[in-house]
Amino acid sequence: MSKHGRGTAALVVAGVLIALAFMPVGATAKPPAGPATASASPSDGWDGTVSLVDDGSGADTGPQPGRPPVDKLKAGQRPPQFVVFSWDGATEDATHLFSQVRTAAKADGARTTFFLRGVDLLPEAKRSLYQAPGHPVGDVGGPSPTDDRIKATLAQLGQAWTDGDEIADGFNGRFCAAGGARGAGGTGGTASWSTQDWAGELDLSSSFVRFWKTNTGFADLPPLPFDYSAELVGGRTPCPEGRENLLPAEQAAGWRYDASANGQGGAWPLKNADGLWEFTTQAGDRPAFDRAYQGNRAPFLVDSPLADPTAVQSAEHLMRDVCHRDGVRCVSYRELADWLDAQDPAVLARLGVTG
Repeated sequence: MSKHGRGTAALVVAGVLIALAFMPVGATAKPPAGPATASASPSDGWDGTVSLVDDGSGADTGPQPGRPPVDKLKAGQRPPQFVVFSWDGATEDATHLFSQVRTAAKADGARTTFFLRGVDLLPEAKRSLYQAPGHPVGDVGGPSPTDDRIKATLAQLGQAWTDGDEIADGFNGRFCAAGGARGAGGTGGTASWSTQDWAGELDLSSSFVRFWKTNTGFADLPPLPFDYSAELVGGRTPCPEGRENLLPAEQAAGWRYDASANGQGGAWPLKNADGLWEFTTQAGDRPAFDRAYQGNRAPFLVDSPLADPTAVQSAEHLMRDVCHRDGVRCVSYRELADWLDAQDPAVLARLGVTG
């Protein structure tokens, strides 16, 4: 899609949001006459019809603006240097780091992944809808968000998707085992969770996003401009423990990747026995990037918690430095999975992709 086409699509989505804000739940609408309707094209597989989904918390507004077509690498062709910047805890609070990194990514031409915890759209009055395995009803591993915070987060989620960013699953509670946590510590850690436990966690996390209007009562707010059940293809759990039981649950949910493992980097990803791409994040320093960029061009994957201003600042500096370089593509995890799935097996074997 051309830059002009992407700009037009973004304007369409903005107009659709305004129109959808005043529609009753369950209604189906078409964009207003003029440029908005004319933007639909048969090649997109979309006829221009905008439909609310679930309880009106989301809407099918057509293809995501800014997501480029997937290309195939030719035999002997050097691969792009993929760089994925992802952000844990996608919520807009008083620090405004969500909006800050979203704006920075857009300025640097990067499309990133935001990992959204379902409970970050669940108000205090509805905490009882969540129960993690081995924990009391309503225990979300921290305080519930305020109404203002939920509203601000929803606004940023819609803008991020319109920018071309991916909204992925950041799970719900942070119940990591002591000494091995990426988030807050806790009892009843995920190491003891069964695949069935994880499946319930995935269902709840998704439902809190798909039915935020029902849970919050914010009926006057516009829907998110995407169908989360269709967009959701991967995620990253806050806790590294219990992944052997998590992966089959992700596969059963129709996911295409998991980004929960930490590692040294430097190698192309693998597709595991569950059919999931395993993306292993690494320390996001310049020397590590240079080794990949000048060497085998293995994807460089950087994950940063939005709750950590220092980590965010470091990632932003790296993004500003590398995303404009020749041959570098700063993409979301979903785009990286799309590209890998489109390549010929012989090409992947030459790159060292396993699975």
